[in-house]
Amino acid sequence: MQKSLSDLRFVMRQLAKSPGFSITAVLMLAFGIGATTAIFSIVEAVLLRPLPFPDSGQLVVLSDKLAGVSFGAGNNEVGVTVPDIKAYTRQTHGFTSLGGYQGAGFELSGNGEPAQVNASRLTAGVFPALGVNPLLGRIFTADEDEHNQQVAVLSYSTWVNRFHSDAKILGAKLLLDRKPYEVIGVMPRNFEFPLITGQLNRSELWVPMSFTPAELTPGSAANWSYSMVGRLKQGVSAKQAQSDAETVAQEIMRNYPAMMANLRISAVVRPLQIETTEQAQPLLRTLFLAVGVVLLIACVNLAGLMLVRAIRRQREVAVRLALGARAGALLRQAILESLVLSVSGGAVGLIAAAVALRVGKSMLPESLPRISEIGLNWQVVGFALALGVVTGLVCGLAPAFAALRTNVNANLKEGGRSGSEGGGHARLRSTLVVAEIAIALMLLTASFLLLRSFEKMRSVDLGYQPQHVTTAAYGMPQKQYEKQSQVDTFNRELLSRLNALPGVTATGMATQLPAGGNNNNQTFVVDGYTPPKGADMNLAAVSYVQGNYFPAMGIPLLRGRLFTDADRHGSQLALVVNHRMAEHFWPGQDPIGKRLRIGTMEMQTPWIYVIGEVADTKLTSPDEPSREQYYIPVDQAEDDAGVLASPTDLNGNGGFIVLRSSLPPEQMENAMRATVRSIDPLLPLTQVQTMEQAVAQSEAPRRFNTVLIGSFAFAAVVLAVLGIYSVIAFSVAARVQEMAIRMALGSQRGAIMGLVMQSGAKLAVIGCVIGLGGAAAASGLLRSMLFGVSPFDPLVMAASAVSVLLLAVAASALPALRAASIEPMRALRGE
Repeated sequence: MQKSLSDLRFVMRQLAKSPGFSITAVLMLAFGIGATTAIFSIVEAVLLRPLPFPDSGQLVVLSDKLAGVSFGAGNNEVGVTVPDIKAYTRQTHGFTSLGGYQGAGFELSGNGEPAQVNASRLTAGVFPALGVNPLLGRIFTADEDEHNQQVAVLSYSTWVNRFHSDAKILGAKLLLDRKPYEVIGVMPRNFEFPLITGQLNRSELWVPMSFTPAELTPGSAANWSYSMVGRLKQGVSAKQAQSDAETVAQEIMRNYPAMMANLRISAVVRPLQIETTEQAQPLLRTLFLAVGVVLLIACVNLAGLMLVRAIRRQREVAVRLALGARAGALLRQAILESLVLSVSGGAVGLIAAAVALRVGKSMLPESLPRISEIGLNWQVVGFALALGVVTGLVCGLAPAFAALRTNVNANLKEGGRSGSEGGGHARLRSTLVVAEIAIALMLLTASFLLLRSFEKMRSVDLGYQPQHVTTAAYGMPQKQYEKQSQVDTFNRELLSRLNALPGVTATGMATQLPAGGNNNNQTFVVDGYTPPKGADMNLAAVSYVQGNYFPAMGIPLLRGRLFTDADRHGSQLALVVNHRMAEHFWPGQDPIGKRLRIGTMEMQTPWIYVIGEVADTKLTSPDEPSREQYYIPVDQAEDDAGVLASPTDLNGNGGFIVLRSSLPPEQMENAMRATVRSIDPLLPLTQVQTMEQAVAQSEAPRRFNTVLIGSFAFAAVVLAVLGIYSVIAFSVAARVQEMAIRMALGSQRGAIMGLVMQSGAKLAVIGCVIGLGGAAAASGLLRSMLFGVSPFDPLVMAASAVSVLLLAVAASALPALRAASIEPMRALRGE
């Protein structure tokens, strides 16, 4: 211990004598370790950390897979239906608790300004399955669920932010859609369910499912908009539970109404952990790999700096060895010096990571789940410190062994001259720099590919004109608007008043908007269309619209006409299809006058006639392919449903308002709110924004990837350029006498500059060749993140290589100028 403390004091004194070297090394490592720690904290929270529930490995989701339905991604689960929830809950045997849930939105009033809040409807089995007890009060019971008791459990944030941590909240009444609900519980601070992606859609409260009469009709058997979660019994695997659920699924199909007799479902049981993190895995793995590359370059740079330091200290090492110092002691001190630098860099990097997470968490894409759990914990801190130790050992070994290979006699004969670079040392440093350049080029190529992909995405035709459009979401409380006539009166009055606002050119309403990602898929039958053998069911996104929706969104009409006031209840049923749907089902034909009906072949629904064809719109992000879509007027929605309709259905009681004006769209937001309040003072609007902001949000994941990997690439290139500069600068310093002799023998200063810059260019060329090969080999990792660009894009490859070469030459220019400014006589006299 005494020897170690003595070595530590010696190392600290040596580092204090070289503050420039010490600060540079610590900051370089702080950047690499800090960035790696920040990304690891995201990976740890999203992918590695168990879900925030007791024995979370026992939690699974249960869903149906519907034969003939394909969504083009994921495992094609379609959710579950109301009859599914009842049957699976009662008849399966592999779960200690199993329940169904569905997202919901409520108008919350009775406590301050009315607000639209996100909530979840749960059957009584969900909370016991999750195994989390409330912070205050209790959860609702099966009896309360079955008997439609209006009780609510609040989230911790809702209790704190909306009810100011009221200790007497239990038993209090709040109005949800203007119906009184009793607060019976408050969940703990970190409780969140469902674990959906992003930060904007978290449930603020939970209420009993209490199925409505409409949900219990035979038509509800075809509504797969619900989900289920359960806890496996001890000793029961997910595969065994799936086999048990599959038996129940067969029984469910036997009880299908005649109109669904041809549908086939199979049960799927998957771990909740996989279901939650599946979509985020490719992105996080790529980011972690990218930041690991930056750390690797930082380590290579540190190793290069320490090698220079070892060369400059060759005479000191030779003297100590000549005086009897043991090689093991010198090796221990060299590695200890590297460890001190790396651990210090790790500590500073940890602070930087904490700051970066605090500032940057809000910038994370909404496609990531569990964002609220991201932060520094003991696992992340331990990772950073372990990373610092490993980095110190790796960076210190090569320079330490290089220093021990010092030729004692040769160095002592050189007298007071500074250490010179031997052939082995020169090759090692050059190898390190070549490796830096190659790695930096790979990351720069990835960055350029993502940047080009982003530019390609921005140039995509969206199918609509987002400029000068303001949008807002709304939802009418059923207690106030319990009849279709009340809903229709509100909508007509709202559209009339919005159209009367100054500068407004068109207004409309729709159940879904482009760029929103909230697709409502529907099956249908096309008259006269024979699908290919083995084809999936016909599936399209449907949007129910009213008013002048198409002009308001700027969606161009390609053929036929748009909806008018004549397309109402009792008139001929009409719909508008997009171009992709027309090309799919009526290729080379005029779709106007063609007909289809909602549902499957066995469902007795009426024929609907195509009256118009419009351009394809991007329903999610611009880089997603367009898909089949059709539009139906709200006034005909009930007629279109036929036997699937229910007397309690309400159409047009929620969705999005769209307003196009000649004024800046931001100015119309308050006017839109004021117009709604003039009709219903309590009805809140949510997601009030311009359509351009909505498009920007849909582009956020790709923008995040591009900016982050671009930042890492920039840092990697800067570190590589510094590596080239340090190699050339040290080489020039070691060859001062050679340069002086060359100049004394007649070499021109331009030739000396060319000689030096040629050394830098040579290293850069070798690094670029290796880097381009590495970029090509690693292209598969990026393929899924690219859009409209090949991983082997020659323009990107050439631009990356030329950029690195030019920067390498620029990094060599300053040492070359110094070499060319040598005064031969003074240099030779000094030597």
